[in-house]
Amino acid sequence: MRGTVLYGPRDVRFEERAFPKIMKPTDAIVRISAACVCGSDLWPYRGIQPIEQPTPMGHEYCGIVEEVGKDVRTIKAGQFVVGSFATSDNTCAICKHGYQSSCVQREFMSAAQAPFLRVPLADGTLVSTSDMPSKDLIPSLLTLSDVMGTGWFAADAANVKPGSTVGVVGDGAVGLLGVLSAKQMGAERIIAMSRHSTRQKLAREFGATDIVTERGEQGIARIKELTKGIGADSVLECVGTQESMMQAISSTRPGGYVGFVGVPHGVSLDLGQFFYTHVHLHGGPAPVRRYLPELIKLVLDGKINPGKVFDLTLPLDQVAEGYRAMDERRAIKALLHPNGTK
Repeated sequence: MRGTVLYGPRDVRFEERAFPKIMKPTDAIVRISAACVCGSDLWPYRGIQPIEQPTPMGHEYCGIVEEVGKDVRTIKAGQFVVGSFATSDNTCAICKHGYQSSCVQREFMSAAQAPFLRVPLADGTLVSTSDMPSKDLIPSLLTLSDVMGTGWFAADAANVKPGSTVGVVGDGAVGLLGVLSAKQMGAERIIAMSRHSTRQKLAREFGATDIVTERGEQGIARIKELTKGIGADSVLECVGTQESMMQAISSTRPGGYVGFVGVPHGVSLDLGQFFYTHVHLHGGPAPVRRYLPELIKLVLDGKINPGKVFDLTLPLDQVAEGYRAMDERRAIKALLHPNGTK
C-alpha cells in the first residue's frame, strides 16, 4: 500500500509502505475510513521537532476492523471503531485512574495517514460503535481520536464547571474544540483568543461569548478587563509555547485552573513567580480513551458536531497539500479520505 512518510522539514511523501500485519496477538488491523493532519504534526514538519529517519505519519483515525489477533476479545472484525492516539491496555493501575495515555504499555500511534493501520492493544485502545455510523458523522467521530478528546481534557483539567468563566488560548482545532467542550460542560462565559476571522466565527458557533484579539500583556489585560480585574476561573492552553503558557497562567484568577494540552516547545516556568499565583496547573497528553464512550454518544446523539473544524478535505494521496495548507494557516484542519487508495 501507499502511505504518508515525512523525510524532513516540509518534505512529505506519499509512497509505498509495507501493508500492516498482526504482530502481536493483541493487535487489530483497521481499514481507515478517514484520517487527518494534526497541528502537532506541524512541529516535525517545520523542523522544530527533528526526526532521525523517514517517519510514517498520522495518529488520528477511525475505520472498520479488518482482522484481530487471537487474544483480542471485545473488538471484532466488521466493527466501526475510534481509537486513541496513544495505546492503552485499559487495565493497569494508571489506566484505572483514568490516565490511559500514560498506560504502562503505552505506545504513541503513527502511520495512520494510510489506507490501513495496525493498532496495538486493540481491546484497550479501540471503542466500537453499536452500528455502522452514517458517512456524515465520520468527520466528527474522527476528531474524537485526538483533537476533540484533547480539547475535552483541557476543559476537564481546567475544572470547567457550570456557570464558570473560561478563557481559551489558541484558535487551532484543539482550541476551538476546547471552546465546544467548555460550552458542553456548562460554562457561562467563554473568551476565545483569536486574530483570524474564520476561526473567530467557528469559535462563536461552538459557544464563545467573547473574542480577544490581543496577545501577550495586552491580551492578559483584556481578559482581566472582561473579568472585572480578577481573571478567568479556568483557562485552556492549547498551543505549547512560552507566550501561550504565560498568557494562560496570567489570565487565570487566583485559585483558578489552567488545563494545558499544547505540546510544550521551549517552555519554562519561574516557580518563584508561579508560587504567588495560586493557580492550579494540570495537563499532558490527553487520556482520550477515558472520554471516548461519552464523546461517541454525544456525536451519535447529535449533541455535538466537532467535525466542523475540518475546513479542507483531500484525497489521501494529496496529503502534502494538507500539511502545506495548515502550515500556511490556509486551513484549520485537513481531513484525508483514503478513496480506495491501496
